[in-house]
Amino acid sequence: MARYDYRCTSCDTTFEVEHHMNEHPDITCPKCGHKAEQVFAASGIVFSGSGFYNTDQKDKK
Repeated sequence: MARYDYRCTSCDTTFEVEHHMNEHPDITCPKCGHKAEQVFAASGIVFSGSGFYNTDQKDKK
């Protein structure tokens, strides 16, 4: 199960909902009951250091 952030279109409340990745449920705000939309945010993953690039794996002559 994955966790997703949702924001209410009426009262602007942000909350978290847990559901399967292949589900697309109609989510309502727990505060006012209006429709909520999924919030998309940038991932916090950073690839740094050796081993993440094609040139790191080539033989050095």
